[in-house]
Amino acid sequence: MTTIRLLSATGEVTDTPLAEAGAYTRPTQPLASRVAYAAAHVVPKVHADNTPGRPADIDWDATLAFRRNVYSWGLGVADAMDTAQRNMGLDAAATRELIARSAEVAREEGGSVVVGVNTDHVEDPHIPLDRVIDAYVAQLHFAEEQGAGPVLMASRHLARAAESAEDYVRVYDAVLSRATTPVVLHWLGTAFDPELAGYFGAADWQTASRTLLEIIGGHPGTVSGVKMSLLDAESEVSVRERLPEGVRMFTGDDFNYVGLIGGDAVEEGRAAREADRAAGADGVSSRSARSTTGARSTTGGGHSDALLGAFAAITPVASAAIQALDAGDPARYREILGPTEALSRQIFAAPTFYYKSGVAFLSWLNGHQPAFQMVGGLHSARSLPHLSRIVELANDALALEDPGLARERWHGMLRLNGIEAGADA
Repeated sequence: MTTIRLLSATGEVTDTPLAEAGAYTRPTQPLASRVAYAAAHVVPKVHADNTPGRPADIDWDATLAFRRNVYSWGLGVADAMDTAQRNMGLDAAATRELIARSAEVAREEGGSVVVGVNTDHVEDPHIPLDRVIDAYVAQLHFAEEQGAGPVLMASRHLARAAESAEDYVRVYDAVLSRATTPVVLHWLGTAFDPELAGYFGAADWQTASRTLLEIIGGHPGTVSGVKMSLLDAESEVSVRERLPEGVRMFTGDDFNYVGLIGGDAVEEGRAAREADRAAGADGVSSRSARSTTGARSTTGGGHSDALLGAFAAITPVASAAIQALDAGDPARYREILGPTEALSRQIFAAPTFYYKSGVAFLSWLNGHQPAFQMVGGLHSARSLPHLSRIVELANDALALEDPGLARERWHGMLRLNGIEAGADA
């Protein structure tokens, strides 16, 4: 039996059986039941000066090959967003080049790409609202010129300058009125960026969501969707249920995406199976048990689509799960995707904004980049025990695409850090 070595937070070394790769196949037709984007990361050149504050020096071959791989599994790519280290090492020049190159790859592959639109090319941290509008519009028009769908990201400049909810409405109204293509709005929570506290004019999501919905309602036909990244299923369902017709909810909840994407069909099926098991155990009628367990669903009406950094880490698994939904098999969807949620929670553990390290780590383990390197030296942001837990959970979730390669690379990393990984490694 082949094993893989793990390292605990106390320094204890253990071995666990190495699972075989998941028997997943690429789709032969477009995914239909859900719209799904993987928010992709960037790969720097191994020999680059990847230290904090230095301009990003991107390995374009590896970075774009990663996107081609995502397309091959039927998912779209969300690019130049926080997963690509916006505001955490990806400078303005590299952002523009990434958007242009990624849009070209999308055309070549026949894939769907959306890209982040922000104000972060402005170096002055404090600018008035009119300059925030101009900065947003400049990036919006650049994205449109490249043929990429714009995702209007939360702006640190706006968070600093706004004094009320009305200021957010004013800025978004001005920007959206100049859009020539449909736009997705992105609500990024403070777990991902503490500088966005009070976004949309309130500290609590209930009040802030009213401002968001006012903005969306004022631009029918322009706002095509909203991506919520608050790591709070209740807030997402609440907003989802109030969206105007034709506006999609894209979950950015890397903690709770299985139920949010699955929606009612998956949750009701799970409740029914639990009720059947309960009936078999204690003699309660299946119908009665279902009436109580079914009331516990947290997904609300309908379902969410997906725009997730987690899907960059588990692309084949995510694709297989949505293929199961396409085939009308919600139980198989949950069987495939359910185990990945524990993995995603580890990747996105606090401090959550360092989750990019876990995405790049799995990319390296799975053979999509030559080294575990990140722009700005961010690959050092997580401890070895944290990465070991990612290995363990990826193994459990069948998210190691080539288990032998992952084992070889991980054991080599352990040895590099003075931890013996076994003679057969």
